[in-house]
Amino acid sequence: MSTTDSPFHPGERAVQARFGLQEKMDMIGRKIIRPYMPDQHRSFFAQLPTFFLGWRDDDGWPWATVLTGTPGFLSTPSETELRIETLPAAGEPFRDTLRKGRRLGGLGLEFETHRRNRVNGFVQSLDENGFSLTVEQSFGNCPQYIQTRNTAARPTETPSAPAETFAELEAADVVAIQAADTFFIASSAGDGDGTPATGADVSHRGGLPGFVRVNADGAIEFPDYAGNRQFQTLGNIEATGRAGLLFMEFTSGDLLRLTGDAEIIWEGPRVDALPGAERVVRIVPNKGHRLKNALPLQWEFNEYSPSFAPFTT
Repeated sequence: MSTTDSPFHPGERAVQARFGLQEKMDMIGRKIIRPYMPDQHRSFFAQLPTFFLGWRDDDGWPWATVLTGTPGFLSTPSETELRIETLPAAGEPFRDTLRKGRRLGGLGLEFETHRRNRVNGFVQSLDENGFSLTVEQSFGNCPQYIQTRNTAARPTETPSAPAETFAELEAADVVAIQAADTFFIASSAGDGDGTPATGADVSHRGGLPGFVRVNADGAIEFPDYAGNRQFQTLGNIEATGRAGLLFMEFTSGDLLRLTGDAEIIWEGPRVDALPGAERVVRIVPNKGHRLKNALPLQWEFNEYSPSFAPFTT
């Protein structure tokens, strides 16, 4: 099978091959991973108040973050250009690394409808009002594992505090992580050859509260459930052994970000102990950011994804 036009990099293909899916996923990927945004994706982005981003810092560590704005702050002047009409706050680490040519992964997620679409590309231009991405890959994701929430402006907006950098999790961080039912994971296949498949990526993960665990040694573990079998995140971890996590406090607007070494536990008692898990991802954080009052929005919980019903019986 030729990989000349494959949308997948060697790490992704290796994980697909592990399950005998490489040829099947290559055929599917060539059909659904487009080098442009279809009209339905373009209109979807335009109605969102949030946009999630993944990037690699100058030392190669992946991070995830979220930007917000009035619906319309995301626009698509063309099918290969995505304009983000906002910038990270001054003093926000992402702002310090945002520059022309930087590869980013983007995720638009509508909590009310659990609909999501993704893009990968690079920063085409940057100015005082925002930045534009040249989109190289655009594809949809299924609504599995997304909890529905209603979005609203926070009734009283407190100015955001400068990002606090940390090297170790504190007790409050552990409590927040282990109470989470949603987080976002950033990854990358590394520098590679500069193709879209080796750029940055960001993806959603959901579960019932407690599905993310912090071990006594500070390592974070969570189950990886059945998905679309493209294995973009797992393929990136397979390639680089790194990942970044973003946890949102949906009421206060606080953000907790971290990055570190990552590995996949493919089988064994730690996988068997978690309902629905097909494998477990383990991340040992080495640095992170706490951002207080980072978001002007809040989300009211609606209901858990029906995908979790089998896990509770």
